[in-house]
Amino acid sequence: MFKIMAGLKTLLPLFLFLSTTTALPTLEQRGSTTCGSTYYTASKVSAASSKGYADYQDGTEPGGYPHTYHNYEGFDFPVDGPYQEFPLLSSGSVYTGGSPGADRVIFTTSGKLAGEITHTGASGDDFVGCSGTS
Repeated sequence: MFKIMAGLKTLLPLFLFLSTTTALPTLEQRGSTTCGSTYYTASKVSAASSKGYADYQDGTEPGGYPHTYHNYEGFDFPVDGPYQEFPLLSSGSVYTGGSPGADRVIFTTSGKLAGEITHTGASGDDFVGCSGTS
């Protein structure tokens, strides 16, 4: 019994090392962000992006969204476009129509998250990047 326990103590660091270095990759990392003073969890960003992409695929546009985002501001998104924009609501709900608020999630027409942007702090109808988008 003692030999088995000693063997397990020897192997435990190896198992821990292997489990952290061979973790399965995720298809896409989605992080939290702050737009102006509004914080969005990763799950809220993901929910908005997923709903926007589903509406894009279905061809539905509640309240006029999603629609093409032209990136006139020149953001350096980590993925290439073309892009769509969809509201990211400060209430925590997923947009289904009505007032879109100031914040947006940007995704590609193939469903990849590009970033988050906001009208808060921008001049006119322009956008500035939320945290993590430049």
